[in-house]
Amino acid sequence: MAKSTTTRSAETKTSATKTATAAKTASAAAKTAVAAASTPDLKVVDETVPSVTGPELKKKELIDLVVERSGLKKKDVKPVVESVMAVLGEALGAGREMNLQPLGKIKVNKIKNVNNGKVVITRIRQSTGTVEAAEKDPLAEAEE
Repeated sequence: MAKSTTTRSAETKTSATKTATAAKTASAAAKTAVAAASTPDLKVVDETVPSVTGPELKKKELIDLVVERSGLKKKDVKPVVESVMAVLGEALGAGREMNLQPLGKIKVNKIKNVNNGKVVITRIRQSTGTVEAAEKDPLAEAEE
C-alpha cells in the first residue's frame, strides 16, 4: 500500500504542477492580450506641416490691409481695428469660445498666468469653404 500512496502523491504533484503551469501560461497570454490592446496603432506621417508659413502680421500691416480692402481712410479704420483687437483679446483672456467666420471657430484649451502676462493656448478650426463665399457682403449694394 505504501507504493500506491507514493504513486498517488506523485500524480497529485504532477497534476498540480501542470495546473500551475497552465495558469501561468493563461496569465501570460492575458497580459500579452491586454498589452496588445492598449498599444495604439502607430502611423507614419509623410507630410510635414510648417508651424510658421510666413512673417507675422503686425498691427500696422493689418490696418493697411483693412484700408486697402475697405476703401476707407486710415484715420477711420485704425480705431475700429484697435477696438476689435481689444475685444478679441479680452474674450480670449476670459477663456470664451468664439465662432468668427471666416477666421474660424476658436476654442481656448488652456490659460497659464506667467510673470508678465498670460499664455493662452487655443485651437482654431477653419472651414474648408471658399474665401470668396465668406467675403460676399450680405447687405444690399449702394445702388439698390
